Amino acid sequence: MGKLNEVADGVWVRQSEWVWANSVAVRGDEGLILIDPGINGSELNQLADEVDQLGIPVVAGFSTHPHWDHLLWHPRFGDVPRHATPAAAQLAGRARERAQAMAAESASDVPLDLVALVTPLPSDGGPVPGEIIEHQAHAIGHAAVLLADRGVLLAGDMLSDVLIPLFDVRQEDQLRAYEAALGRLSEAAEHVHVMVPGHGAVAEGAEVADRLAADHAYVDALRLGEEPVDARMGPHADWLAGLHRSNLEQARRR
Repeated sequence: MGKLNEVADGVWVRQSEWVWANSVAVRGDEGLILIDPGINGSELNQLADEVDQLGIPVVAGFSTHPHWDHLLWHPRFGDVPRHATPAAAQLAGRARERAQAMAAESASDVPLDLVALVTPLPSDGGPVPGEIIEHQAHAIGHAAVLLADRGVLLAGDMLSDVLIPLFDVRQEDQLRAYEAALGRLSEAAEHVHVMVPGHGAVAEGAEVADRLAADHAYVDALRLGEEPVDARMGPHADWLAGLHRSNLEQARRR
């Protein structure tokens, strides 16, 4: 784990030990945009060291969605604008104390005073390059970032090789939301050869289509009232069992 790796032109990824979470640095017109940096304080500090070595100033941060592990920051990244989609920023502001509490419980040495300080991303994307693909699967105001000119899709908490689709308990009909989101991500994937999930390994080439197929198959099975056959679940991943049951319960309430 660890070490900032360039996966495409001007796109670097560093993976945390905590649930294989990916921090992403993207070179924009004015400097670096840090997307979902995490997780522990020591890892944030190491990320700051590696960003310093790039010699490109950090000009902004971006959170793909309003879950605590995607709302972190470190003073060494600078006092720069931090954005999320308007819906995600609004929820992050309302639930900031809960995000801080969850960060304190699940991660070590996280600067809690900097958790969830995000503002709405301007309609033109502001400092974030590429196209923002907003949807409601997994979390309110969830955003993926399509960098079509570099062949990269930053998928947020979608298309993971270690996490099944995880429904948002705050919202109804996550099956429909996931189907819509996967449709949009499938269109975006036609332009990419690298996909970075929020958690898990970076996908390249044909692996991108495989990730889409796996999420589609899981959601389709739930819609049909069937038990998914999914390599991400099983004895090696008992910790997903409760999350899967929650998905099943929501699907049955449709």
